[in-house]
Amino acid sequence: MRAVLFVVLASTTLFLQGLSPLQARGAPDSFAGLVESVMPAVVNISTAQNIQQTGFAIPTGREATSLGSGFIVDNEGIVVTNNHVIQNADRILITLEDGDEYEATLRGVDTETDLAVLQIQADRRFPSVSFGDSDKARVGDWVVAIGQPFGLGGSVSAGIISARNRVISDGLYDDYIQTDAAINRGNSGGPLFDMKGRVVGVNTVIYSQTGGSVGVGFAVPGNLASTIVRQLIEQGETTRGYLGVRLEDISKETQKRLALSSTKGALVALSPTPNGPAGLAGILKDDIILRFNGTPITDTRKLSRAVADTRVGATVPVVVLRNGRQITISVTVARRETAAAFQPGTIELAGLTLEAATADIKQLYGLEDNTQGVVVTYVDARSPLSQSLREGDVILEVGWDQVKDPESIRGHLDRLREVGAGPVQILVRREERMFYAHITP
Repeated sequence: MRAVLFVVLASTTLFLQGLSPLQARGAPDSFAGLVESVMPAVVNISTAQNIQQTGFAIPTGREATSLGSGFIVDNEGIVVTNNHVIQNADRILITLEDGDEYEATLRGVDTETDLAVLQIQADRRFPSVSFGDSDKARVGDWVVAIGQPFGLGGSVSAGIISARNRVISDGLYDDYIQTDAAINRGNSGGPLFDMKGRVVGVNTVIYSQTGGSVGVGFAVPGNLASTIVRQLIEQGETTRGYLGVRLEDISKETQKRLALSSTKGALVALSPTPNGPAGLAGILKDDIILRFNGTPITDTRKLSRAVADTRVGATVPVVVLRNGRQITISVTVARRETAAAFQPGTIELAGLTLEAATADIKQLYGLEDNTQGVVVTYVDARSPLSQSLREGDVILEVGWDQVKDPESIRGHLDRLREVGAGPVQILVRREERMFYAHITP
């Protein structure tokens, strides 16, 4: 689990009439029936990674292990978990409630939502659970979390949904369910169930200064997870919609400048990519997107999620406010993964798309005006750097040398490759912190 530092009915009728619905219903007498029905589908996931150690006369290797949780969503042995549970694993082992162990292979990952799909290697049928409609889950509803905290084996905790649609600056598609059900390290990838035994969330992140539960846990909503899981099962990768616009939430200054009645909607901050879907459809800078394919748009995140969920190639209506008048424009949605990887003026390297820190790029990723370096604008889920880097990161140095444009990175790596250099240290800035990662020339 990733820890984020911020780490007799007649006699009771009259009595019940005086209580609120919550008081009248009270807590469940027991969660035992629910747990018994779903526990067989919750699994322990252990991984191993071979690490080569140098500096000795004879290279040595050791095996690093990690533990997490997951759940089976298909009788054929398809397992859902978090991507960070199985990252860089050379071996994945699934352990069922009854102790049976099986090898598993990776079917696909999505770094944007930290989800992964595995396939158990066995010729048998497995118990499974299904996703529920997380959009119908309400704040205050009871939920049950099941997982493998600290490698102790199947453990159950119960609580309520504390909040919906939480944005914790963890990625472009932040939309977490918050719960006070105890979630600890090792619960990563485990299911969050509603009272009907349906998965309404995938436990992913906790806020904690100690690494233990303090009653603030976050889960990827079941509806979002089910969409990603389906794509990974069918295609091995995601296919998100792409509009080709740079967006901003509407500030008070923008509201005044454009004489808007409210701050609802998403502002097209820059001229759309000329050959992108929005540009080809005729969307302009300073248009306010109010509805996308029938979905009301309140802010940029709502629009980003609506676009991402749209079928690639679909032509959809987009309602924009332009010069005080609403107009409807038909837009044919492209694929984000393809568009991001082949933007003009970029280079693709080690599964990354890199761009210079131009004014447009700084504005897009909320970078300071004086930012220098090379901006990561796309990370392929299959890249060896997918666990270290994400969109909006700024690469400042490669092997202790400053870099200011993508070509300088390519040049540095080409020279290092010629002399047979091993993994090279790169200095990366993400918001207010800096860290080192390694890239192989």
